Amino acid sequence: MEKQEKSTVKVPAAGYVVLFLAIVVFSGLLAKHAGWNMFDFDTLNGKFGVIKSATNNFMGSGGVGARAGFMFALSLVPGVMLALGLMEIVEYYGGLKAAQKLLTPILRPLMGIPGICCVALVSSLQSTDAGAGMTKQLRAAGDITNKELLIFSAFQFTAGGVIGNYLASGSALFSVMTVPIVTPLVVMLVMKLFGANMMRLYVHYFVKEEED
Repeated sequence: MEKQEKSTVKVPAAGYVVLFLAIVVFSGLLAKHAGWNMFDFDTLNGKFGVIKSATNNFMGSGGVGARAGFMFALSLVPGVMLALGLMEIVEYYGGLKAAQKLLTPILRPLMGIPGICCVALVSSLQSTDAGAGMTKQLRAAGDITNKELLIFSAFQFTAGGVIGNYLASGSALFSVMTVPIVTPLVVMLVMKLFGANMMRLYVHYFVKEEED
């Protein structure tokens, strides 16, 4: 991977366009724009219907144990499948190569990961499931090393799906907040970077090369 980064990466013009579109889709920027929200990941992912007049979806309520866990895991499948499908499209048209070329100079010093992680990174800010699925796909394809996987995972697990969860759960407190609404979000993003770099430090000193 490092050899590929040092060499000249040929990126088709369509790659840059697809990379931009992927970032827009997974970022949630169009979620509140009528008409354009058809290009938002959460809108495309949709939601489960309810059973007759019940207020719950097919998972029901009051479930416990392995069966409840199975139903929850089953509910994650559509989002992960959609994310992986979109990832394949981005890769096919050269979007990942564009990300590698444009963003490696930023992400490498910032977190020690290659720019090819860009789409998965943006997705993880909106959806933990999609981000995790994309990261697994990058590792399986050999696009990132085991050390980079550990660092990137630390970034994702710290306040997972931070933008989506903050806007959904924190909106109830927006009216009583004494600081700008964006301030807590910035703090969480900074701490995500801090957590990734703590893992980066650990990996550097304690993870052996042969484990990579």
